[in-house]
Amino acid sequence: QVQLVESGGGLVQAGGSLRLSCAASGRSFSTYPMGWFRRAPGKAREFVAAISKSDSSGYYVDSVKGRFTISRDDAKNTVYLQMNSLKPEDTAVYYCAASERFGGIVRREYQYDNWGQGTQVTVSS
Repeated sequence: QVQLVESGGGLVQAGGSLRLSCAASGRSFSTYPMGWFRRAPGKAREFVAAISKSDSSGYYVDSVKGRFTISRDDAKNTVYLQMNSLKPEDTAVYYCAASERFGGIVRREYQYDNWGQGTQVTVSS
């Protein structure tokens, strides 16, 4: 079981930036594909970005491509989501997740086994 704790959310104006962090417990962090999801008010949780366990390449939902960057620091057991050029429609609770059962780029909610509690991101217009 991996415990995940997100931080870095907050209130920012449109066009601004935030960096979310997700700290993981346990010794096997480097073996887990990681992902970020978000849930906007009144909407279902959606995939945002994922990173494999083996390299630094990321995969993104179209709406954040070119603005968000996912990265990981296995020495610190942490995954990051750098969010630039934020828009009001990015307002949501952001969750990080770890997959113990799958490899590569993991994009589906059911493929993730461990979730953080979420951090609120609010973008004002």
